[in-house]
Amino acid sequence: MDFRHLVSSPDALSKVTADALLLVVQGPLADGILEAPLASLLAEAVSAGDFEFKPGRSLYVHRPVGMKVPRLLVVGAAAGGLKPFKAALATGLGQLKSSGAKHIAVAVADSAELTSLHAQAFAAAAADAVYLYCRTKPSAPSAPAVSRFTLICGKAQSRDIAAGLQRGAAIAAGVTLARDLGNCPGNVCTPTFLAEQAKRMVKSHGLKVEVLDRKAVEKLGMGAFLAVAQGSNEPLRFIVARYEGAAKSQPPVVLVGKGITFDTGGISIKPSAEMDEMKFDMGGAASVLGTLCALAEIKPKINVIGIIPTCDNMPSGKAVKPGDVVTSLSGQTIEILNTDAEGRLILCDALTYAERFKPAVVVDIATLTGACVIALGHHRSGLFTSDDALAAELLNAGDAVLDPCWRMPLDDEYGEGLKSSFADVGNVGPRAGGSITAAMFLKRFTGKYRWAHLDIAGTAWKSGAAKGGTGRPVALLTHFVLSQVK
Repeated sequence: MDFRHLVSSPDALSKVTADALLLVVQGPLADGILEAPLASLLAEAVSAGDFEFKPGRSLYVHRPVGMKVPRLLVVGAAAGGLKPFKAALATGLGQLKSSGAKHIAVAVADSAELTSLHAQAFAAAAADAVYLYCRTKPSAPSAPAVSRFTLICGKAQSRDIAAGLQRGAAIAAGVTLARDLGNCPGNVCTPTFLAEQAKRMVKSHGLKVEVLDRKAVEKLGMGAFLAVAQGSNEPLRFIVARYEGAAKSQPPVVLVGKGITFDTGGISIKPSAEMDEMKFDMGGAASVLGTLCALAEIKPKINVIGIIPTCDNMPSGKAVKPGDVVTSLSGQTIEILNTDAEGRLILCDALTYAERFKPAVVVDIATLTGACVIALGHHRSGLFTSDDALAAELLNAGDAVLDPCWRMPLDDEYGEGLKSSFADVGNVGPRAGGSITAAMFLKRFTGKYRWAHLDIAGTAWKSGAAKGGTGRPVALLTHFVLSQVK
């Protein structure tokens, strides 16, 4: 997609050349803000009851008199903030994407409020509006009809808007990659496929990528990861991708993404209803690759390592059984009480592996628990960490790009439920507080560095008519990494 900005003002919109103009208005406008043709048109529409200055209300005019654009759409927005701005864009772009327009210009009646974060929200809304999945759907268009977006701003905002659009475009590309990977069916997006996508980023994005196979993982002693993978005919892969933007002496930010390419639950098999959505159980892995994609475009001076343990979780004669005890890379033994609590098993070995990089900070990202969906729904991801400063940094990053998370507790008492009579720890606790006990399990393997866990089970994909991957939390992670640049 082509994102650009145009220096202009609300009183010169008649001169804008594009296939369509989307005008966002936050309330009744004072005289003189809009030029006569547009001001008169809007006043007449309000008088006739065809438009109200309310969020979500819209007015479409074809070939408006006195304007160069052949299509005009006015959308109402709530006053102030990024969220209502992006909501108005979603409404407007959703209507215009099928209008025949190939180039859409966007203006805000009060453009003085625009910042670089508005530009990023603009890029995110545009990319979301025209997103198409076509890898296994040949009947779908191969490219969106709209390919160019222009944000109109004042001269004073021009530099910030340009920078915001550049960053927003990079994040949008990362989100799109994560969505594409998540939307692929499990028979396409296998562990081998994920590894191949990572390897392609060596040439396309300048990353360094290493892929370990079963033999290498066995040699390392990743008994927890191996236990999950042993029931599937698909070979496991352990992916390590590096973005090197700073001196080798600078400790890296490490992102660890859960890569269960399909989760049946194993022997503790899931109900059949909606099991197809378990192809999204590699959302953490997808978000790590998407974030690395965005960072490679932005080129910050920082080192980032993405670690992705990836396999299927399948029932078979070889599958791990409830009650089995395995030895993790850390040396801790784990009683597998429920084979459907597999994500924490592959992550714990990856988190131990991360120690060798002497990281500045480690964040793991996983579609880990249904309990987090019950707790937080589908708006905020769950955030778990004992580090107050780290929590604040992640919360701020998410809020800045409208990819929010919510901090959950990690009191020591929650770990009591993980005690086992036959191993150092059980892989599940009681049903109550399930997302917390899952995080407490992971915490046991992170004692040598700063660590946070993001449970994205409620935010990595949508169900229903709009079923599909969301690409979250690529935006949050990218902003967090950028906040770590020294």
